[in-house]
Amino acid sequence: MIGEAILFLLDALLQPFAAILLLRFHLQWLRAPMRNPLGEFIMTLTDFLVLRARRFIPSVKGLDTASLLLAFVVEAIYVTAMLWVQGFLSSGFPLPGLLVWTVVKLLKLSIYLLIIALIAEVVLSWVNPRTQVAGLLAAVTRPFVMPLRQRIPPLGNIDLTPLVLLILCQLILILPIGWLERMATGLH
Repeated sequence: MIGEAILFLLDALLQPFAAILLLRFHLQWLRAPMRNPLGEFIMTLTDFLVLRARRFIPSVKGLDTASLLLAFVVEAIYVTAMLWVQGFLSSGFPLPGLLVWTVVKLLKLSIYLLIIALIAEVVLSWVNPRTQVAGLLAAVTRPFVMPLRQRIPPLGNIDLTPLVLLILCQLILILPIGWLERMATGLH
């Protein structure tokens, strides 16, 4: 019973914080406009940690490595705590397995963030296309949708590329990410 409560708290607090740190990294990597409610929320929520970490962790090639490294650390803490609560660490889960699994979980989170941004962009294009968050969502999805738009023409003024991208994301989650997850959990 206590284990379930701890797992719930890990899923409700630690995992989303790792996702927000990872989203901050992606938004800065994709040069998304941060002057909107969502961007300001992300900055406010993570600044206390990221700004301190930037004193010691320099950016590499213009990438916000502090946010990425913090996302990695938070996700590693999440994975370790989750394994500990479930009793897998007592049998000795090796450090390489934990590190690989953390990287795989960050890749998985990245794809889920893209899926969420894509769905939010599509819904907002129907409801309120001029919302303040539209530029941020477009900056996240554009690098992935544009190559598809060059190959897939609209059908009767309907752009099917978001649907194709969702299908591709799901396939990536099932095949390579699933394989990497099985490989990482097999390292124990």
